[in-house]
Amino acid sequence: MARAFDCDVVVVAAGVAGLTAARGLAEAGASVVLLEAAERVGGRVHTVRLAGSNLPVETGAEFVHGRPPELIALAHEAGLTLVEREGKFYSFENGRLDEAEWEDSAFEVLDQLPEEGDQPFSEFLASQKLPEKTAKRVTDYVEGFNAADARVIGTAALRKQQQAEEAIEGERIFHVLEGYDRVPLFLLDRFLAAGGRVHLETPVTEITWKRGEALVRTANAAVMELRARRVVVALPLGVLKAGTVTVSPMPQQAAEAIRKLVMGAATRVTLSFRERFWDEDAPGLSFLFAAGEVVPVWWNPAADSAVLTGWIGGPSAARGPMGESLRHAGLATLGRIFGREDLGSLLLDWNSHDWQRDPLSLGAYSYVPAGAVEASEALAEAFEDTLYFCGEHTDTTGQWGTVHAAMRSGMRVVRAIGNSPVSH
Repeated sequence: MARAFDCDVVVVAAGVAGLTAARGLAEAGASVVLLEAAERVGGRVHTVRLAGSNLPVETGAEFVHGRPPELIALAHEAGLTLVEREGKFYSFENGRLDEAEWEDSAFEVLDQLPEEGDQPFSEFLASQKLPEKTAKRVTDYVEGFNAADARVIGTAALRKQQQAEEAIEGERIFHVLEGYDRVPLFLLDRFLAAGGRVHLETPVTEITWKRGEALVRTANAAVMELRARRVVVALPLGVLKAGTVTVSPMPQQAAEAIRKLVMGAATRVTLSFRERFWDEDAPGLSFLFAAGEVVPVWWNPAADSAVLTGWIGGPSAARGPMGESLRHAGLATLGRIFGREDLGSLLLDWNSHDWQRDPLSLGAYSYVPAGAVEASEALAEAFEDTLYFCGEHTDTTGQWGTVHAAMRSGMRVVRAIGNSPVSH
């Protein structure tokens, strides 16, 4: 007697990767159930609106890096507006605020990455015998951009990333004018229109599987368990590393890849003010770099807004301030830079989200240590045509940590299942 299945595919987690996979599979004719532990979809794409500003504020993913074709096409399909960032770069050093383009030094050093071999970036940097100031700037850039520890992230991964960015004009940066949350919401809409089913506030606790069959158990009494022919695990790397969702059996190849990859740390705080107090000293401000400050990177999300976002990436984020302490640190940093003591009275609203302590993410986004550049490809394989992993950490193109990497991984799963010898 044939076993009854509740659906063809269960997709675990409704971030951009899971939503992309779920939509593609449903539109290909599979019956798909999407399970999400949170009360919303989007994962680390999370947009809020602050008091005193109609500007969408991103608490997670914010920028479209370059012109990745799949994300550009999706934005066009959804009728979203991509606005390219313009403006000036400023640097605050030794008590002086000046217009600068100091990040060029980082790009010059990254262009010198060795073509062969792999080593921690800090070791490579030490071999370059750079002036201390330059080495510090390059380290700050690599750690801030990749949410990584320079003593851990590998040169092979950085080299692959550089090549991938060149292919999509990665030096260009865009905003989604309507808010980045419109991307996952559109994917959800298309998934539901194709006949998919979604259950929010449904944390998955256990996945057991064998070839051609998977049993998914949850903590939602209304959806205690589901049987499917396949299961797609789109959980963030931090959750996979924590083991809060049991996968039994966990393929040794997958377990080793998860162990090798690292979930990076990043902290951000967005401050909404009554006025653009920085215009006199830093007209046309786009990005501001303040090396040595607690909050060392700032940007103005929109040229006509009185909003500044502060960023801490890498080890500094892991040990840095959060919550009210982060707000105070951000105001103090800006106060020193612009010589103002009244910024607290100008503050209308603020927001920060601690992705490191969020149990549904347990980190910002992934990076690849020295010696682990093949780990993502190992995790991206189909296991017995039944168990699949997707997410930015499984990207095989060198674009780890981006929304388009998450999309690509979901699309890869759709292709893999479509080509699988195991029938629907």
